[in-house]
Amino acid sequence: MITREEALKFLSEKIENKNIIKHMIACEAMMRSLALKLKTQNSNLKTGENFDEDEWATAGLLHDGDYCEGVPPERQGIQVTEWLRERGFEIPENVAQAMAAHNSDNTGVAPQSKMDWSLFCGDSLTGLIVAATLVLPSRKLTDLTVESVIKRYREPSFARGTRREDIALCQEKLGLSLEEFVKISLKAMQGISQDLGL
Repeated sequence: MITREEALKFLSEKIENKNIIKHMIACEAMMRSLALKLKTQNSNLKTGENFDEDEWATAGLLHDGDYCEGVPPERQGIQVTEWLRERGFEIPENVAQAMAAHNSDNTGVAPQSKMDWSLFCGDSLTGLIVAATLVLPSRKLTDLTVESVIKRYREPSFARGTRREDIALCQEKLGLSLEEFVKISLKAMQGISQDLGL
């Protein structure tokens, strides 16, 4: 499978907007933490689910790797896999599926696995966490609380582009309450706050 270093090099070549790269790094951390949590939570279930932390993290890191000029919305999440495979990188099918499904409204690829749903639900949550951090006097992730994120989540006028209905699916699709989902994601992002510049 593609290494993290190779993935970051690819992203630096393809994506001009550094904030989009930071968003993907945030998703990478969130996905790794969710894989660990859900693996533990589902350990007694014979679901056939794959909770490989590296694969989950890779899906988070690369999912917007084609969010650039010349790629129409219906190809975003699909084109990235094609580009990487053309360069000879191995992208597992479950990673390709999760990346395509995170943009299911446009790609038509429906989320199915816990990995798919984690990226689908978490994609907007990482953005909301960043927005909630930027309105703090310190603008520091370490000062942000779960309660503050949930308060902002409940304010429709705050960060209007946030797909709150996608985040809300965490309970049904992942078996995580909103509070738990926010807690896992926020802690993951706080752990890499220097990489995010927050």
